Amino acid sequence: MEKRFHIDEEADRCLLCASAPCREACKNGDPARMLRAVRFGNQSLAKRWVADCDAADLAAAEQACIHYDRPIRIAELAARLPEPPAIDEAALPDLGIDFCGIHCENPFFLASSAVCTNYEMVARAFDMGWAGVFYKTICLGEINEVSPRFDAVGLNATGDFYGFRNMEQLSENSVDVDFDILSRLKRDYPSKIVVASIMGQTEEEWIELAKMVEKAGVDAVELNFSCPQMRLVGMGSDVGQNPELVLFFTHHVKHNVSIPVIPKMTPNITRINDPAMAAFYGGADAISAINTIKSVTMNERGAVGDKKTISGYSGRAVKPIALRHILDMARNRHMKDIELSGIGGIETWSDALDFIRLGCRNVQVCTAVMQFGYRLIDDLTLGLRHYMASRGISRLDELVGEEVPRFVRAGDLDRDTVVYPVIDREKCIGCGRCHISCADGGHQAIEFDLATRTPRINGHKCVGCHLCRLVCPSGAISQARRVKKKAKA
Repeated sequence: MEKRFHIDEEADRCLLCASAPCREACKNGDPARMLRAVRFGNQSLAKRWVADCDAADLAAAEQACIHYDRPIRIAELAARLPEPPAIDEAALPDLGIDFCGIHCENPFFLASSAVCTNYEMVARAFDMGWAGVFYKTICLGEINEVSPRFDAVGLNATGDFYGFRNMEQLSENSVDVDFDILSRLKRDYPSKIVVASIMGQTEEEWIELAKMVEKAGVDAVELNFSCPQMRLVGMGSDVGQNPELVLFFTHHVKHNVSIPVIPKMTPNITRINDPAMAAFYGGADAISAINTIKSVTMNERGAVGDKKTISGYSGRAVKPIALRHILDMARNRHMKDIELSGIGGIETWSDALDFIRLGCRNVQVCTAVMQFGYRLIDDLTLGLRHYMASRGISRLDELVGEEVPRFVRAGDLDRDTVVYPVIDREKCIGCGRCHISCADGGHQAIEFDLATRTPRINGHKCVGCHLCRLVCPSGAISQARRVKKKAKA
């Protein structure tokens, strides 16, 4: 039997090194960029970075790999990648899109967070291709952070994780320093979009900060109604959970500045439409959502001395929750004219596309940048442009909100038909995971012959739940066509 090899699994082992030794050792290509393309959703395009490499090139790259365990099988991975499509990169669609009447070169922004706390950081991100920044939240009070302030869930040996908890608050710079940074950024990068995020505690503070934002000459102001770990009451998510305060502060900011006003919503609420509607009636031009989710982790690495606290959770684990909140606002017929900026678990171009197809005109990225750096922008823009080309779409606007009509109430879903799973015997490796999951967590519809290590679906018991498809490690289970349910006996 041919040796099994999973391209994504092997690429996930890559440590994504800085100044990767494999790249330095390869004379005619860039295996590090190939691996990064696979890791961030561009497997079909990845082979272009080693197209001119010979066997000696790839062998040298593999030998130079500094993996803690064993080298990445670069040559074998490259050989198994599909040939990249012959597309003229210059002919690919442009990613330009308007947000709040402001033209953005692409929809990718840095979210207000640790990834954008000074001039040098944001300038480097702009130079690498990010279209804009929601600068780290500015307030009038003194910020005194804790140490350590981060923790992770699902942390593996390569430094990857699916959930991230942080106790970080707002900008530690003085107000004067931050507004000087914002002014310089807009002066030095006039085509980039600079949004100042602010947080006040009183009406007077919100107005004062908003006026300072406008004076700094930036494009828009974000109102942080959502930070879950403020040490003072009446700030952050305390405001975002109170529609009356959201309406009050949004209204007063909007009536004191002429630039777009963008309230940022908290997910720590049952109905996000309540504060969102309040922001809308307060005159908001757009809404950002979501901020981090209040959470607890039990690892000692997240303890401060001998104490622990509740704080914000982010990373790719929160993406489905963020999308649910975006969908709720996108389907609100009373807010049909308000624009959305999506945040939460965005790591690949297809993650971003999910937000765009639910109505977002831009997306903000934080946790993925903290893990992998600003270089993510390469695969974000590459993948989205190729996706648009594959569908014959020339303008990103055509994708905004296209999936919203497909979402209906649970009671409106088709409950008269079923889709049965189908096992591909060529791909099946005989592990029996489908049998175990179906027996202990499903409908006992998969029988398993231990002698031949072969699963078989019992059509009389199968209900088409497709748990088996999710747990199959070799992708051997697909779905048949949809058919009418059998009549119950």
